Amino acid sequence: MSETMSWLRRIYPFNAEQTVNIASEFGPLVTMFIVNAVYGIEAGTWALIITTGLAIAAMRLVLRRFPVFPIIASSVTIAFGCLTLLTGNPMWVQIKVTIFNLLFAVFLFGGLWVGKNFFQYVFESTFHYTKKGWDRFTFSFACFFVMTAILNEIVRISFDDHSIYSFLGYEMDGVNVWILFKVAFIMPVSGLYAWWLTRTMQKYRIPSDATVVRTSAAKKLDGKATRATQEA
Repeated sequence: MSETMSWLRRIYPFNAEQTVNIASEFGPLVTMFIVNAVYGIEAGTWALIITTGLAIAAMRLVLRRFPVFPIIASSVTIAFGCLTLLTGNPMWVQIKVTIFNLLFAVFLFGGLWVGKNFFQYVFESTFHYTKKGWDRFTFSFACFFVMTAILNEIVRISFDDHSIYSFLGYEMDGVNVWILFKVAFIMPVSGLYAWWLTRTMQKYRIPSDATVVRTSAAKKLDGKATRATQEA
């Protein structure tokens, strides 16, 4: 059983919170992609808002709390979705990613500049890493947010919402091209990045008190054995 769990952990290293975070980000987009293709942007936006609300409920049910970052992202998604419904312009849903990611990146960079690490403050009680580890984690995440914001704008501007494009034999409008980019490219890249970053952070992990005590005791015992050997 332990070997099976270890194998699953290597293949899928994300915990329940990370899984919920990923699902809450991309689940609504997948739903919007399908509904928008069949019924249009208004129905697709309603689908985005409703499934985002369901994702928030799932966070509370699975995690027994509302994690800070996913809740902020989900709330912004609902707000910009409502703007799209009010104006009839899908630009609001699309540009939300650019605005949110850039603002959050600036927030993270600013925190590092003044010595206040946001991720360390939020997750320090759950994950125990050195300050160097937290700083590298935060800087890397901020750079990733900037990159995704730039890519989002490139795709949004390059594909007009009122034009039809052909991909792999399927015709879709600019909105669905944008959603496809988010689901088929950003989603797997984000998953791989999170997996890589999770594994990289292990070298900055601070051992638990019990581990420190056992290690210290082992070193003392080893030192006594060495002295005994020398005396003999």
